[in-house]
Amino acid sequence: MASEITYAEVKFRNESPAPVVKVPPETKKPEHLPQKYPLWLPWLISLLLLLVCFALVVVLVVPFWHSSDQPRALLQQFSEWKCDSAAPQGTGQGWTCCPQGWRRFQRSCYFLSLDRMNWAKSEQNCTGMGSQLVVINSKAEQEFLSQQIKAFPKRENFYIGLLEVKDGQWEWVDRTPYNVTAVFWRKGEPSNHHDENCTVIHNPEKTLNNWNDVPSDSKHHRICEAAAVTV
Repeated sequence: MASEITYAEVKFRNESPAPVVKVPPETKKPEHLPQKYPLWLPWLISLLLLLVCFALVVVLVVPFWHSSDQPRALLQQFSEWKCDSAAPQGTGQGWTCCPQGWRRFQRSCYFLSLDRMNWAKSEQNCTGMGSQLVVINSKAEQEFLSQQIKAFPKRENFYIGLLEVKDGQWEWVDRTPYNVTAVFWRKGEPSNHHDENCTVIHNPEKTLNNWNDVPSDSKHHRICEAAAVTV
């Protein structure tokens, strides 16, 4: 007789419980605090702002002292100025200035006097204003001055800064070399008289050659020249 197979459900009471896996606690990420600046940074910013303010004061309050070559003696003598644009249109800022009442040509300012003095006092007067008796370096400058003296009330002679230091040896007051190809003597001048060692522009002369030598003690008008101020 065939044996029967019996199936039985068996439960084991002492079986081990399922293992418990411990998960480590989540690590807390550090908070990103605002970055702290060095303590000296505010002081540096304050110093830079102070320097900027100082630079603006220099530019606005002392505009004429643009460079060490500026005619400071002239600046100290005059408080009223006339300025013209020195920069080509559309290329930026720039002004060229002369004292009120002076005439400007290129980079120079010119003063034509109403009173008359001898040559020494004329040169002293120009120097006292931070200028000198005019030194004529070109035909264009000679043309400009000749036009100016004719536009003023009628005056005959104007001292310029050319004098005879020795017989036949002429010299400009600023030691500019005397160039015989760029002089404008009247016909027959200089006359080489021993007592005529200074030079004037002779207004009645109708040509551009209007220089005349005269005695230094004679009284004439004068033309003073100074470098224009740039701002």
